[in-house]
Amino acid sequence: MAQQAIPTHSARLGRAFGSAGNGRTVSGVVLLLPAGEPVSDRGPSPLAYAVARPLARRLAEAGRSEGLVSHVVRYRGRGWNGTDARLAADARWAADEVVRRYGDVPVCLVGIDMGGRAALHAAGHSAVNSVLAMAPWLPEDDVAAAPEPVKQLVGRHVLIVHGTNDERTDPELSYRLAERAKKANRDTCRFEVHSDGHALRQYRGEVVALAVDFVLGALFSRGYARPVADAFAAPPPLGLRMPLAAGFGRSLRA
Repeated sequence: MAQQAIPTHSARLGRAFGSAGNGRTVSGVVLLLPAGEPVSDRGPSPLAYAVARPLARRLAEAGRSEGLVSHVVRYRGRGWNGTDARLAADARWAADEVVRRYGDVPVCLVGIDMGGRAALHAAGHSAVNSVLAMAPWLPEDDVAAAPEPVKQLVGRHVLIVHGTNDERTDPELSYRLAERAKKANRDTCRFEVHSDGHALRQYRGEVVALAVDFVLGALFSRGYARPVADAFAAPPPLGLRMPLAAGFGRSLRA
């Protein structure tokens, strides 16, 4: 009996949220990069994709008047898989696809969990002008391994958000990465969500408001809300351990 080929997945963009398809010009794109796993040969996770959709929709709604479109990236599989760094490669492919579809528009990579690591790695793509990493999964420090790269972040606006009680991804590791990144790129800041866990549910409204403010400011040169502007301006360690204040969402301009 003839052998059947094992089906393979290709990376692709999920449906467009926002201005695409309604006759408006697309002026900026957000790529949502879902969570993944350190090592896995399984296909992409439907749950991780579903978790990222609400934020993609909210960002598109907030930037509709500016011509913002958002997509959730569907990876080839859910595993980072060591030096293959598959999720980062899929993120770079997605940025290429944005250029093919929409032309020369700025791109913000918004990554969750392992997607945060993918966003940081893929930041060097020429279309990317900003990165938001939410509770990013990062490898443990290992003197025998090369540290996570930061040179690709130069010239980009970089924001990291992490709950202080995250038991899945270590907030101390994202602090150390931000500390190194700040030396290469002044436009790096990090907000700590006090007592919140990995999913950042306790202050979800404030976290989403922070994401909206950062994405619209980075893509469309809007003035950042004062907490974000102060975080970028502050020297380390203040600019890397900024607390996310309750009520941040209410402080945003209408």
